[in-house]
Amino acid sequence: MIADIKIGITGLPGSGKTYALLRVIEMLQDGEVKIGGMIDEPVGDGRHKTGFTVRNLLSGETEVFASTEFESKVMVGKIGVDLNTLEAVGVKAIREACECCDIIVIDEVGKMEVESEAFIEAVKEALDAEKPMIITLHKKSRNPLLQDIRRRDDVRILEVTPTNRNILPYKIVRLMSGENV
Repeated sequence: MIADIKIGITGLPGSGKTYALLRVIEMLQDGEVKIGGMIDEPVGDGRHKTGFTVRNLLSGETEVFASTEFESKVMVGKIGVDLNTLEAVGVKAIREACECCDIIVIDEVGKMEVESEAFIEAVKEALDAEKPMIITLHKKSRNPLLQDIRRRDDVRILEVTPTNRNILPYKIVRLMSGENV
């Protein structure tokens, strides 16, 4: 049984937000739960990030949507962002999850993603859906969408740190099971 809870995972870049989220998904998939949404994952040689992929959790479709090799009107540092790809894979994944999944996952509401109006709208729709949700949030952004999410009464924000990164997924799973943690 999954509780109707919305959990925001925040933390500094590299703190393990996506790692914690992927562990939670792994732990929850043992049950009879259908999990959908999008995951952003870095591309690079381990030391240097050269871009990011966006993956649809349901279909497995994965595309590079941000790269140091992209020339784009939208640049975040040295990384060019392809909003069309983000929308074709990520926004589509969020909308599918709202329609047909038990749990909605959005990784990540960050600087690159909030450049897309369609992404912002999809996140708002997902927040208003009567479904449990796990969302990762850029820690320091002053973007209005992130500010709104942090202010919502129905979103419980948890911060991931190098110290709690391994234990946090267990806490999130317990919260999603309806336990008061």
